[in-house]
Amino acid sequence: MPKGSAELTNARREEIIAACRKLYETMSFKDITLKEIGQQTSFTRTSIYNYFETKEEIFLALFAQEYELFTEDLESLCMQNERMTLDELSSALAHALERRSLMLKLLSMNLYDMEANSRMERLVAFKRAYGKSKDALDSCLKHFVPGLGEQKRQSFLYAFLPFVYGLYPYTVVTEKQKQAMKEAGISYVYMSTYDMAYDFIWTLLGGLL
Repeated sequence: MPKGSAELTNARREEIIAACRKLYETMSFKDITLKEIGQQTSFTRTSIYNYFETKEEIFLALFAQEYELFTEDLESLCMQNERMTLDELSSALAHALERRSLMLKLLSMNLYDMEANSRMERLVAFKRAYGKSKDALDSCLKHFVPGLGEQKRQSFLYAFLPFVYGLYPYTVVTEKQKQAMKEAGISYVYMSTYDMAYDFIWTLLGGLL
């Protein structure tokens, strides 16, 4: 493919993903269509099919970008810090999650739909992005908590990853949900993404050490 064609393809692909990101700020996953996304781009809606076959593929590409940004944050921790205390590491990881609210939302709300309605090559590309973030997190543990050992690092990862899946619904609660809990007699105590993640990471690492 000529260089100019590759650049145009990448630019249009990024424009489609950016349009999807913008719409997701104010619309639900189920209400966003390829038509809606196409209306936010500078080219025809039918051109989208040259890059993505379904809206789920667009969301999956957006999701992959979020994982890539999360990976960059984790890699920066190791490059910029020689050592960290348990408190500092817990805080840094919690802040890294706090900056990825879109990643957390996609993870907890729409993952199965995205994966089920995307071509295998798109899914593989997404899994690579996810895998790199997992490897970067493991590298942080090796770097800052060398005493954990391989088995305990694995225990951390497979407790941390399921925890992250459920983080968004606990930290983003609608007024309707609050009212329902009130009428059901369930007390609601707000905790931010940072606070909940910090408490979990600090407790888990402390227990493994």
